[in-house]
Amino acid sequence: MTRPLDGIRVLDFSRVVAGPFATRMLSDLGADVVKVEPPDGDVTRSWGVRKAGLSGFYVQQNAGKRNISVDLKAEGATELLLEMGAQADLIVENYRPGVMARLGLGYDDFKAVNPKVIMLSVSGFGQDSSWKDRAAYAPIIHAESGLLGRQARFDQAQPTDPMLSIADTNASLHGLVGLLSALWMREKTGVGQHVDIAMLNTMTVTDDYSHHALDGGTTARLGGQVRPTGYGHILVSGELRSQWWQLNTAGKVADNLGPDATLDDKIAARTTILEEWFASFDDREVLVGHLDDANMAWADIREPEDVFSTDVAHERRLFTEIDDREGGTRKVVESPYRFSDAEAGVAAGASFRGEHNTEALADWIGVSADDVARLTDAGVLLAEEPPAQKSTD
Repeated sequence: MTRPLDGIRVLDFSRVVAGPFATRMLSDLGADVVKVEPPDGDVTRSWGVRKAGLSGFYVQQNAGKRNISVDLKAEGATELLLEMGAQADLIVENYRPGVMARLGLGYDDFKAVNPKVIMLSVSGFGQDSSWKDRAAYAPIIHAESGLLGRQARFDQAQPTDPMLSIADTNASLHGLVGLLSALWMREKTGVGQHVDIAMLNTMTVTDDYSHHALDGGTTARLGGQVRPTGYGHILVSGELRSQWWQLNTAGKVADNLGPDATLDDKIAARTTILEEWFASFDDREVLVGHLDDANMAWADIREPEDVFSTDVAHERRLFTEIDDREGGTRKVVESPYRFSDAEAGVAAGASFRGEHNTEALADWIGVSADDVARLTDAGVLLAEEPPAQKSTD
């Protein structure tokens, strides 16, 4: 089976998460993604467990991509990358607005050599807003989008940032939608376009609580509720009213309130009854049986290391194994796409800086090995020396 994006070429200037996650998914879907990395490298190369000098964080976001290392400020770099852009279908970058244009690598520059090119620019606050020059990492957007304030209000605690780059992954996934939509539109019009994705926009549009803020209404908490039990904790879905109705209908709990009980009386009494009911179970299997009888949605609160050892983790292929670049393999999360008549998934391990200078430049624009050597001597290209593989003797 072929991959959906076989034949699509992607020039990837992005780093960290907002951008690299989108291009990782493009690679998993079959695109030839060439990551353009500066000589000092993507900062994430030092985050997480390192094997053969490749960190877990970098591997997760960049597996399957080819890599060229280019000093964007070196003389001749702009011309080289415009040549690459002339052969690209998609270009992705997540520098602050204006940076790429100052390097001579903005959308208008690429459009001049390739009218069909589609360029995605991911930034914190958009290409033309009054906040466009602000530094914007995921935590900044979590705070500015109201996520931290709302969570602190409900938890009645100090705001804390979640251990998940929600704003980055939201921006990447919406950027992916924008790229694929523009690619389809190009099939009809024959021309490309610039896709401007602001992380702030992607947070508010994917926030199912945004309507409360816009309508000025009271915000109800609709998410899961963690319940203490005799053996630990379990999460159950639904607000108090729905939890009570399901368990009461199934004959698991009851109250002795009369018909004249006020709403406040019911809330107070049923809150206490539910707390005591959950706390009475020392056996997980017994509690889960009662919850299943009541058709309640529940979840074990797993440690992150346990997630990948469940039966469903293997059934749904939550992870796969790739070349660890030192003679063995390492695990990496697998893409979620499952097609009936196409293939998808991580295509290869992650690359060292400049590993594909010769290969990718030859494939895309016919640059010879001698020219690569000349560009390396001139400081335009850098090729990192891979560490020696471990002996298997």
